[in-house]
Parts: sequence; structure tokens; C-alpha cells
Amino acid sequence: MAREGSSIDKTLAVLEALAEHHRVTDIAVATGVSKSTVHRILQALVMWGFARPDGLGSYEPGPRILTLAGRVMYRFDPARQASGTLRALSESTGYTTHFAIRSADEAVYVDKQEGRRPYQMPSRIGMGVALHTTAIGKAVLAQLPDEEVLAICRRTGLARRTPGTLTSEEDLLTHLARVRTLGYAIDDEENEPGIRCVGAPVFDHTGRVLGGISISTLAMDSTMAALEGHAPDVIAAARDVSAALGAAVPTAGS
Repeated sequence: MAREGSSIDKTLAVLEALAEHHRVTDIAVATGVSKSTVHRILQALVMWGFARPDGLGSYEPGPRILTLAGRVMYRFDPARQASGTLRALSESTGYTTHFAIRSADEAVYVDKQEGRRPYQMPSRIGMGVALHTTAIGKAVLAQLPDEEVLAICRRTGLARRTPGTLTSEEDLLTHLARVRTLGYAIDDEENEPGIRCVGAPVFDHTGRVLGGISISTLAMDSTMAALEGHAPDVIAAARDVSAALGAAVPTAGS
């Protein structure tokens, strides 16, 4: 509500409300701004092209909003938005961190920060990985309806990469139910022998799962239990990245 805010607060509140409301009265109710002030702000937004009258006494978003949005989205790089958080997670845990985005039926690494260990993960930016074998991939799958998960599985198959790979649809769905409960997924040498990961989902501005972030290490360097001890850090980092991408994420205590 913008009733006690500055003129800038009120203008931004009216502009935001214009996405869902068209009548001056409705915008005033939604924002807590008086009708006379709402009308005055709308007139200014019309002059700037951010609103336009519909000829029936109401208003609609103006063409300049689309122009501005297009310019912003053209420059908007999810990997760049996630880079600082990914680096901080790597520094705080010491593990290698990844950010991958779902691309059709796989996940593609778009950023990677090496950890402090005296070795490097074999992953690389631009590499595509299967969804059912990786922590990031399973974190993504867990956010999809079972029907969509099964459709992906039937298009791609549940190829076995290691002895630990889940190759049964029933086992995968059971596993994903647990991932939803925990809020994170694991890869216990399921994609590459000798590599363990913990991953959490990242959401975009529409609330849909975009991809995920993870921490990775060699199995000989960490037990799965020890790695899972950092799951809250991974979840928090994924939440920060989601917020940076415009997702509505719950605040502490909500």
C-alpha cells in the first residue's frame, strides 16, 4: 500500500496496479492512493506512454512498458544475475557450484565456480546433463507434475550412467516426492562415478522452475551426509537467485 509513501512510491504502486486493474476506483483501492491522486498519476503515465486511456473511462498499460520490458529482457542474463550468489556459495562451502537452466529435456550449465579443493569437476559451461541423474535435474523434475515427468522419461529414456542411476519410473517418482518434501535433491554418484552433489530449484519471474544450482565434490572427499549438511545453504542460495530473477519467494518468517 502506498498511502503514506512518497510521490514516487505512489506512482510506482499505480503503475504496478495497472497490470491487473483498469478503473481508477479499483486502482485506488488496490494501492490505497486517493482517486484524485491516482487520476493525476495516470495522466502523467499517459504522457510518458506508460499508460493509455481505453476510451471508456479506464486505462490500460501503454506501449512504452513493452518497449522498456523488451530492452531489459534483452540485456537480462540469468547467469550474470546468479554469479555473485554462486561465488558466495562456493566460498562459504569450499565446494564447486553450478547453475544450470532447463533446456527441453536436459539441463545446461550456464555458470560454474570452482571450489577450494585441489581438483576440478569435469563439468563445463555449455554442457548438457540428463535430468534424472543429476541433483539439479531432479530438483527441476520435482517441480513438475508427475505426468510431465513421465513424458520426459518416455521421450529420453532412463539411461543408466552408473550403478546408482534411477532407471525405474516408479522409483524416480518416489524419489521426487521426497525431493519435494526436503526442498533439495541429491546426486550420490548417479551421474558420474565418484561425484556427489546437492541441488535446489531456481524459479523465474513467472513462478515456473527455470533450473537449479548445486554444490559438487568428489565422493572420496565428502560423505553424502556431510554434503547434505550444506543443503540449507544451497536452498537459501537458490532462493536468492530466484528472487534476483524476479520470482516471488517467501520471506523469513512467512
